[in-house]
Amino acid sequence: MAGSPTESQPHTLQTPPPQGQPQQAPLPLQPQQAYPPPMDILPVRPQKKHVHHSYIWLSLLQAAVATLIGLVFTAVPLLLEEGAIEEVFGGTVPSSGLTVAGIAVVFVVILGVTALIATLSYRNLSYELGEEEFNLYSGIISKKRVHVPYQRIQSVNQKASLIQRLLGVCTVNIDTAGGASNQAITVPYLQNTEAERLRYELFARKQALLSATAGVQTTSGSASAGSPPAPNYLPPSGLPILAAQAAPPARSGLPEQNLLDAPAQVMTELRGVFGNGALDTGAVSFQYGMTNKELFLTGLSNKTGFMLLILSGIATLTSTGAMLFQSALIEVDYERGLNLAAELVSSPAAIGLVVGAVVAALLVLWLISIGSTCLSYGGFKALRRGNRIEVERGLLQHHFNGVDIDRVQSVIIKQSFIRRIFGYCELSLAKIDALAGNSSDQQPSRVIGLVVHPFLKISRVPEILAGLVPEFAGLPTTTRPVAKQALRRAIIRRTILTGGGFWLALVLAAVSLCVALFALPALEAAGAVGATGEWGETRQLIGAGELYGTMALLILAALCLILMVLDVIGAVLWYRGSNYAYNRHFLQVTNGGFSRECVCLPRRKIQYGFTKTNPFQRRARVQTINARTAAGIGGTTVRLLDVQEAEATEWLDWIKPRV
Repeated sequence: MAGSPTESQPHTLQTPPPQGQPQQAPLPLQPQQAYPPPMDILPVRPQKKHVHHSYIWLSLLQAAVATLIGLVFTAVPLLLEEGAIEEVFGGTVPSSGLTVAGIAVVFVVILGVTALIATLSYRNLSYELGEEEFNLYSGIISKKRVHVPYQRIQSVNQKASLIQRLLGVCTVNIDTAGGASNQAITVPYLQNTEAERLRYELFARKQALLSATAGVQTTSGSASAGSPPAPNYLPPSGLPILAAQAAPPARSGLPEQNLLDAPAQVMTELRGVFGNGALDTGAVSFQYGMTNKELFLTGLSNKTGFMLLILSGIATLTSTGAMLFQSALIEVDYERGLNLAAELVSSPAAIGLVVGAVVAALLVLWLISIGSTCLSYGGFKALRRGNRIEVERGLLQHHFNGVDIDRVQSVIIKQSFIRRIFGYCELSLAKIDALAGNSSDQQPSRVIGLVVHPFLKISRVPEILAGLVPEFAGLPTTTRPVAKQALRRAIIRRTILTGGGFWLALVLAAVSLCVALFALPALEAAGAVGATGEWGETRQLIGAGELYGTMALLILAALCLILMVLDVIGAVLWYRGSNYAYNRHFLQVTNGGFSRECVCLPRRKIQYGFTKTNPFQRRARVQTINARTAAGIGGTTVRLLDVQEAEATEWLDWIKPRV
């Protein structure tokens, strides 16, 4: 453990005045909004509530579409094979008519069974708000009851497809702090108003129980009278990847606007067919959105679109090369085959056709990727509401994520290569994630937490942190670099041990050696025999294969060299951009390279820390520092390689619990 947590009291933001100006009075920070009492007055016995009845017929609609598609792909080939379509339209009723009737009967039976199951599931699916826990009931034959204590609630998220948005319903996921095997509790098909009410009630009851528990501990004297006062947080004056500067005052006016905010607002205000009116869930103290430039750059930097571009280019080049190679091999005469390949390559019309097709395909894929990403972030807004941080986005498919500030484990600032070029970053909050209970859309991955801005100007990070998470003010500013010998070790590690270019060169050399020692002598022998026999054309084919094999070998060798140069550059960038810093309350770890990631975490959120060395590190007198938090699924380890041995020992002493 990194030390016992302390209860933070209302504090003041103190900004150091410029030189030559008198000291100004501190600006009072508005205390966190307390939740009003829960909306519903609990009766003697809590009442169960059912989900919306659209659960039945939307499930039926999904089953009908899936069944219809399956039957079409199954029946149409059968009918085409028997020639039944011509007979049906010709007016006769052969066995194919019975086949069509049988398919219709199967379709109706499947829909009937689905409707029965959906109706029974709907009647047995309900939830209730107890005095100390949330209960979810489900199951037709095997009954299931899930208990969720309010204190264990991590976050409450909402998700709605386009059809659900039009109908005014959504799916609610309740995440709990349950460790590696944690699964989110899913409540499907709630009306928008009921989902908002449920979210408000869960957080309000959680805070009421926590406040009551804290009051009992204080009354019983469990709180020490001599406990140290709450830390006096200061606004963030800079980050390892930022120039040191005082944080500007947080903005609480209207958020930034972009061209997708208006249609997203219309979709939100319509509320759908069964959505009912909006519910006031508390006052907003800070809010922001995205500009048109940020929205476009977010779509432009989509990794999926970038990978599609690369794969499309590789596929096009491969197809072109295969076409040329086949055209040369089709011609029996070796010289004629080379001439035909040269004509195809040198033809302006052929080159223009290939290049035009490649450019058009890449452009279409990139535009689709940009549009899809922009639509997924349409109507984006992040806000602070009391103790909650809420992020809402999505024009067609709507996503809502809300998390309590006490569940935030760290702040993560990521800069991909494209973001570094434009001077932007991705800002996210790491939290304890969960697996979805009945879907596979949440998988254990390196991407953890809640993205509070996908493409933010790096100079605005202190402003957003001061308004959205003022609890993370007072970050350390004096950084410590990695050891000098880390550069040599990074070049060896990235270029040889984990370098793709080095290992690709080894594989290429091994394949070339095997071909030269075994394959070519065998082919030469076969060509010598075939010159006077029935295989008189073997030598010409061998010559064509040698030519194109040599070309491929040169291309792959150039690729290996490029990859190795990039590995060396990445190692140098990692050495220059990696550092760490810590003070009494926070730890920051920055790992550089072509991309850069800075993790800022409170000391009280660190579960444990340790150092690790291998024989080569012990010889170089460096260590790897590791800090373990509860973020992600099963926890996350933040680490930095090759720290000076003495500095790593000092950091390990800082990790030790304090009295």
